Amino acid sequence: MRTDICERFGIEYPIFGFTPSEHVAAAITRAGGMGVLGCVRFNEADELEEVLNWMDENTDGKPYGVDIVMPAKIPTEGTTMDLDALIPAEHRAFVDRTLNDLGVPPLATGHAHAVGVLGWLHSVARSHVDVALKHPIKLIANALGSPPKDIIDQSHEHGVPVAALAGAVSHARHHVENGVDIVIAQGYEAGGHTGEIASMVLVPEIVDAVGDDTVVLAAGGIGSGRQIAAALALGAQGVWMGSYWLTCSEYKLGSAAGGLSATQRALLAATSSDTVRTRIFSGKPARLLKTKWTEAWSKPDAPSPLPMPLQNILVGEAHARIAASADPEVVAMPVGQIVGRMNEIRSVADVMTGLIAEFDAAATRITKAAN
Repeated sequence: MRTDICERFGIEYPIFGFTPSEHVAAAITRAGGMGVLGCVRFNEADELEEVLNWMDENTDGKPYGVDIVMPAKIPTEGTTMDLDALIPAEHRAFVDRTLNDLGVPPLATGHAHAVGVLGWLHSVARSHVDVALKHPIKLIANALGSPPKDIIDQSHEHGVPVAALAGAVSHARHHVENGVDIVIAQGYEAGGHTGEIASMVLVPEIVDAVGDDTVVLAAGGIGSGRQIAAALALGAQGVWMGSYWLTCSEYKLGSAAGGLSATQRALLAATSSDTVRTRIFSGKPARLLKTKWTEAWSKPDAPSPLPMPLQNILVGEAHARIAASADPEVVAMPVGQIVGRMNEIRSVADVMTGLIAEFDAAATRITKAAN
């Protein structure tokens, strides 16, 4: 399982693992892939600085990257207090009523008040780039398309290539015109922000559209070596995997001491049919685990989700309350349709070993078919 991108980044396998967990990202890198740390959860630059210092010390000198969120349409900027004032009272009332109906208790006394994720803002994302470029990162990716040209130029000045997710051929062409080095063709099956075209159709379309000079990674619905083999057969040089790492033992965000988080318990029980694409998480279409929380937002009395970043600020405290309640039936978590294969807790190293063995078996079958 080796393509040109392995030589370019000095990695053993063309597996790029996106995750909000620094522990998972570092483990992916140590196992021979490229761990990519999601930065959107960091509201303060100092928080990201501390985590990247930890990454530097725990990746054995191997390459890792970061993922920022800079939507093509610049969202409303402002302080938390300013943005908070833009949220309609009826939206707040709906959230409060829904949490009460679902039996989600208030945050305990002393629990930090959650204000939502400000990493959706261009100003905050730019601070993430500034911090990241002080570290030996090898890739900057943008989860919502091509970042502004000055960010791409800034990254290139530091010798860091830029990747951008694309859900359509038109997006991919725009990325290349803007100077993006790697296009991540992300299909409809993916978790989080995703488009409307399935991976099997999207990947070869984008490969053909951008030509041989642009690297394409395949994303969306990938959680086995067979699917990695299929991605390479479709013309991609590697894969971008996100959801599949959520049930790794190293993933500690929201986990109870000595046990699994409510989110992990919900993921383990879910099938590939148990996701929904909705704007209730951030204000843009994103695939989430289907739960009582998502179902409440689909009822006739539910308000329309607000635009980014107001929707995430609206539900910020709700997400914190849901996480603290530890109820797997009410979690609010982005995840792709590959959740149906996420049936056990395994270490990142074990997952990588399984992917490689499955790829080898698939490659052997393809070779036999070709002969």
